[in-house]
Amino acid sequence: MLAGSAYADESDEKKSDDRKPRELLDCRFQQAPEESDDDAKSEVLPADDVFRPLLADPQQPQSFALWQSTQSLGKGTTANIGSVGIGGNFGVYTRRKGCNGWQISFLPGVFAQFDLGTSNAELMNVDFNAGIPLTWRQDNWSARLRFYHQSSHIGDEFLGANPGFKSIGLQFEEVDLIVSHDFQKWMRLYVGGAVKINRQPSTLDRGTIHWGFEARAPTAWGQSYLFGVLTNPILFTPVLTADFKSVEAQDWYINTNLLMGFDMSQVVSFRRARILFNYYHGYNPYGQFFYSQKTQSLGIGVYFMF
Repeated sequence: MLAGSAYADESDEKKSDDRKPRELLDCRFQQAPEESDDDAKSEVLPADDVFRPLLADPQQPQSFALWQSTQSLGKGTTANIGSVGIGGNFGVYTRRKGCNGWQISFLPGVFAQFDLGTSNAELMNVDFNAGIPLTWRQDNWSARLRFYHQSSHIGDEFLGANPGFKSIGLQFEEVDLIVSHDFQKWMRLYVGGAVKINRQPSTLDRGTIHWGFEARAPTAWGQSYLFGVLTNPILFTPVLTADFKSVEAQDWYINTNLLMGFDMSQVVSFRRARILFNYYHGYNPYGQFFYSQKTQSLGIGVYFMF
């Protein structure tokens, strides 16, 4: 009887442990709890990365849907703009010990903007972006070195509605470097720059200075089992992040993008969703408008990470 009771208790403990979600190690947001004595390990097609994407960078390839009330600071007009992004980091190969190491990936993205004030939500601009980043991490330091190509295309509907608009056929190749440092679990600072090595038109200046920060609560502020449907809760973590770019072609004017809201995730998944309020001030971040149109906008969007 004692043996049976002990077995039952042990079984109940195992069942209780089985119900607890096993946390995945996502090196974009956390570090391995302890450095083991094992050698560095290689992996093909890793699910995460050793460098966290720049959430507030408008030109960071990621998936999102964003509504903005945008004011043209030159003309004084206001428009409702829908901005959509599709993209993300696809890991190819990594070699790391815990979260310390390096990774090479493929980083594609598509960015499109629509004028929601027109009857057919006319397409204004679309940017195609494809790059190869080499990322690295050592404890709280991380970095991303990327070579990428971008081509921009004005929407046919926009050209039809604005016959005097002249497209410059913007496209370029650029090399950028970002160095990042994490302070404890709540603050991240990053700084870097970029140089265009080939561009059309050839009269565009080459240089960009880039910096920013990301602050997030070290622990979730709330959780939800979504009316009991989910076995593992969704965690809600506040996020505040800002990105700044100073571009030579704009006489080093500082473009500011500020995001704040909640990050939603589960401990058993690499996927994340965010609901974020957005404020932008500076030159339009997309297409050839980036060099000619100064704007100010306020909006809200949904962002996804896979």
